[in-house]
Amino acid sequence: MADQLRSKIIKDNPIGKGLDAFRALFSSICEGANISGTLDALEQLGQEDLQNLVLFLLSTLQILPAARLLRSNSGRALFSELSRLNTAITSDDFDLDRIKPLLKSAITGDPDDVWGQVYKAVTESTPPPRAIASSVQQTPWLYNTSGFANSSEYRKDVDRVLRDELGAIYVGLPRFHEAFFGRIAGLKIISEAVFKKCIEGSEPLFSNGWSGWPTDANQDDVLSWFTELNEKLATFAEGYKSTPTHRRRPLAQPNKPIQGSTAERKLDVGFVDNPKAGKDSRCHWSHILIPGELKSNPSADKASKAWLDLGRYAREVLAAQDTRRFVLGFTICGSLMRIWEFDRLGGIASEQFDINKDGLQFVSTVLGFLWMSEEELGFDPTIMTANDKRFIEIERDGSTERLIIDEVMQRARCIAGRATTCWKAHHEGHPQTPLVIKDSWQYPERDEEGELLREATGQGVVNVARYYYHETVQVRGTDDNIRRNVRGGLDITTATNYRPERSMPPPNMIAKRSCSASPTKASGDALSNRVHRRVILRDYGKPIYEASSRSALLAALEGCIEGHESLRKAAFLHRDISINNLMINEDDDNLSWPSFLIDLDLAVKEQRDGASGAKGKTGTRAFMAIGALLGEQHSFMHDLESFFWVLFWICIHYDAQGKDMGPTEFDSWNYISMELLAKEKKGQVSHEGDFIRSAEENFTPYYQPLVPWINRLRKVVFPNGGRWEKEDTGLYARMREIIGEARKDPKVSAER
Repeated sequence: MADQLRSKIIKDNPIGKGLDAFRALFSSICEGANISGTLDALEQLGQEDLQNLVLFLLSTLQILPAARLLRSNSGRALFSELSRLNTAITSDDFDLDRIKPLLKSAITGDPDDVWGQVYKAVTESTPPPRAIASSVQQTPWLYNTSGFANSSEYRKDVDRVLRDELGAIYVGLPRFHEAFFGRIAGLKIISEAVFKKCIEGSEPLFSNGWSGWPTDANQDDVLSWFTELNEKLATFAEGYKSTPTHRRRPLAQPNKPIQGSTAERKLDVGFVDNPKAGKDSRCHWSHILIPGELKSNPSADKASKAWLDLGRYAREVLAAQDTRRFVLGFTICGSLMRIWEFDRLGGIASEQFDINKDGLQFVSTVLGFLWMSEEELGFDPTIMTANDKRFIEIERDGSTERLIIDEVMQRARCIAGRATTCWKAHHEGHPQTPLVIKDSWQYPERDEEGELLREATGQGVVNVARYYYHETVQVRGTDDNIRRNVRGGLDITTATNYRPERSMPPPNMIAKRSCSASPTKASGDALSNRVHRRVILRDYGKPIYEASSRSALLAALEGCIEGHESLRKAAFLHRDISINNLMINEDDDNLSWPSFLIDLDLAVKEQRDGASGAKGKTGTRAFMAIGALLGEQHSFMHDLESFFWVLFWICIHYDAQGKDMGPTEFDSWNYISMELLAKEKKGQVSHEGDFIRSAEENFTPYYQPLVPWINRLRKVVFPNGGRWEKEDTGLYARMREIIGEARKDPKVSAER
């Protein structure tokens, strides 16, 4: 009987095209490894590629409707068994050979065989359930980060999104060295003098190659050689330059995790800001000035190997250093070296050179890294320091104002994209009046957020952060943008791997992250640019998930919905409702709104003739409405649905006062394609009984009292379990009414 029911569920819920994205990934991995995309490839792929393939398949299978309906032999939902299998696979001792029959079945595509192999895999490969302390099952994954919504940041997940985020990576750019090293005073003359010393004497450092260079390019040996040679070159240069060369030094700790990552990250080699750092020093990403990646094989100088590894490190550096505009780095594959630059458009690289043939270029590169100013390394010169206080200065109403930076509120963990950073600040001498400084990198064709905020504030919009000031940041007397200012006018169409067709965005198998959510242009587009904009706001608060109580959270949500309606009446559509854009203020001494919306980066004016410059799918992925995920023209109804998903997400991921419970089975919402995410969300809300059961299983104990009220919200946001068919402004009032009634519920208003 059980087998008949299982067969019926599989037949009634066909896989269809559900595994197409997995098969496309398999083909892409095989192509990158230069092997045939047949089943035999599974025996030729490396362990990391195989693991990435398996983990992607499991995430894909979890989204299929049958996964929630089918039951394992233990009676648990197959969806949950796949989550446990996902966790088991990430352990070091898991034998991936045990999962290859499932991989082969998924590649060939027989649906009955696929689910049969799933049953075998979860039966043979997953450990027995762990004992848990509470009634709510928490998936045993790693801790969260601010870039993805409550994500583990496993390397497999970051890598596949990072590839898409970076887009086309252009290498072999002429004039690269001139653009980034050309302003270093005396570098050319001193490098020539130092290299001359290297080739002198009876035992020269350089003669048909560098002395001591490991012939097999073994990583550990190269690291030792690199560190020692850097010290010698710096010592040679001391007599030629008055500026100390030992403000920074290279550091090699390939086996020691760098502090400050969400998931464990290690770095082969890099230049750090501590001249006394040694092999036993504990390093933080905030100390890494220039990351490096070493590969023993010259053929690893390609996008799927060294380039992506270095990009992963650059992302960590940018996230940890809140004033960093760009990051320089280097790769050495065998004896072939490239210099890299990562910014808010993506990554570019110099021409490849052999350090054992072009010794002068190597000397110039090392000394350049040692001597660069902070601005040349990518730090923002408009954020200054005096008396141990960081500050900016603005010209407003004919006078100069100094704003003291108190703390970082938010820093987006990404490379390409808007890369928003927010700081809490105050006027010098007036710490009691908080301000918020917000920096981001915008497409120049987008409406300026500062102008939108100024207009909204002028129209008396309520519960939306109020305007104080805005500007385009100036560096060296010109607008700070990527193509001209950061990259010094480098033309990527001169790159050795440039092809016109690559400048167009490829079909996205995996959707872009929230920090790169302006989808007008791909980061690799030859014509795209981003400009550095700064907005200062008069309202300061904290995200609503940090509310002091359930009632306070609901009151803040109600206020934010009122703010959205007020904004819409002023002809603005927000389009990015997310947990970090809904704020609460519970400080009686703070004159900011009690609750309010922030971030009009993706907002548009509803009535105008021209295109917005950011059409398409916009928002933070985990909170996007189903219709928005499917590419519908954005409506206020989509934003109201996003309010529902924000509350749903908070109830799953947070305990009292914003205590993060860590990643859950919903972590996949950060990574799966938008089409699959739309199907997953439909499955969550279509059936009342299933929704209540899912909420009771997944909401944290603290938020269990909200289950019936969020179900009531579900019924008005998704009438009859489906998507809205026509716009209805009355939904604003109905949502606020339900939230107001929930606040009066004794079970909700009780402390626990």
